[in-house]
Amino acid sequence: MAPNYGAASGEENMALAPGSTDAAASTDEGYHIDAPELRMLVLGLFFLFGGITSLNDVVIPKLKDLFTLDYMQAMLVQTAFFAAYAIIGIPGAALVKRIGYMRGAAFGLATMMVGCLLFIPASNSATFGLFLFALFVLASGVTIVQVVTNPLISLLGSPHTAHSRLTFAQAFNSAGTVIFPYFGSVLILGSLAKKNAGSLTGAALDAYRVAETQVVEHAYLGLALVLALAAGIVFANRNRLRGEHHSGGSILGSLDLFARPRFAFGVACIFLYVGAEVSIGSLIVNYMKQAHVLGLDEQSAGKMIPFYWGGLLVGRFAGSAILRMIDPARVLAFNAVGAIVLILVTANTTGELAAVTLLAIGLMNSIMFPTIFSLASEGLDERAADGSGILCVAIVGGAVLPPLTGRLADTTGSLQFALIIPALCYVVIGAFGLFSRHKGKWAQE
Repeated sequence: MAPNYGAASGEENMALAPGSTDAAASTDEGYHIDAPELRMLVLGLFFLFGGITSLNDVVIPKLKDLFTLDYMQAMLVQTAFFAAYAIIGIPGAALVKRIGYMRGAAFGLATMMVGCLLFIPASNSATFGLFLFALFVLASGVTIVQVVTNPLISLLGSPHTAHSRLTFAQAFNSAGTVIFPYFGSVLILGSLAKKNAGSLTGAALDAYRVAETQVVEHAYLGLALVLALAAGIVFANRNRLRGEHHSGGSILGSLDLFARPRFAFGVACIFLYVGAEVSIGSLIVNYMKQAHVLGLDEQSAGKMIPFYWGGLLVGRFAGSAILRMIDPARVLAFNAVGAIVLILVTANTTGELAAVTLLAIGLMNSIMFPTIFSLASEGLDERAADGSGILCVAIVGGAVLPPLTGRLADTTGSLQFALIIPALCYVVIGAFGLFSRHKGKWAQE
């Protein structure tokens, strides 16, 4: 994903969670913030960090070729990136509680910019480990920005339309995941078909790696400039949420939310969903390169990535309307079953059918994250920030499951068989949808 998750929790006896503002309202409709002019700015942030996250799917085949990695080693790109959610999620939430939503977002964007700039030493040294570190710093900034965006977009309007509003925001995130990988495949993967690092040795290999990693460097330097501009714009709006009131709470204090079965189940499903989504997206290029699928070169295969994320884009725009009419839990269960069916088809067919059904999983994924997030957060009200902090940490599934999927592919020699891991994730997600359909106290508290 390109995945997005917000968080907020804090330091012991001192932590501050964004609770209300001068424009905040707590009515019989529920707690919300009356600041509609901020919605477009927040939607722009969804677009930006979604696109940057999805570039991992382009970087993976690039680094896999340059450093002659196996699938599990290549998936360490996702481990480095998504580990930031577990490591930075709670501290980042504490920061947001202390300095507020807008200043927190500006700090996160600045951190993302630093991560992009770290691609310079990584490229100059052509060292895989430094690329992983740069990605971790970049993801740390993404985590902090998402600490802000998910709870904020949920609070910027009526609680009754939170499912729809978050899904609509995720559609902007998906727009970034469609646009960025296409241009990334042109800029980053364009030269891979010309040479093979496995055929080079010694000084020739070192020179090839330095030259090719500079292609990655240039792409991320461009992103650094965009992020600097975005940070400036957000910081200029730092006082738009005037008089933020912060409620106290500790990091450990937020763990009591696990006593709510729906919330605890939702956290597990965020872990599994992100792991499944990222695993599939990371394998697309190599999947399409297989002779029995499409037999494409790297650049052409890279241009298939936007179709996967494009499914999320279409599904989220449609989902924002569908979720107003149909029970979100029912839609979630239906889409989980659909994803399982598509995996079974792509794993047991060849050619265009195998390719299309793999990419179509993106459509089934479309409403999963925002629906799981909002179902898990239902009824948290002013503790939405604390809950989203825990949900943010659960995104570490994107660091854990892709390497396991890669290891299974290496062990069996089959990318098709490795898809069993995402399929099992969707089974659990479907069960959560059925669980959440029950409106009784046992499912919500």
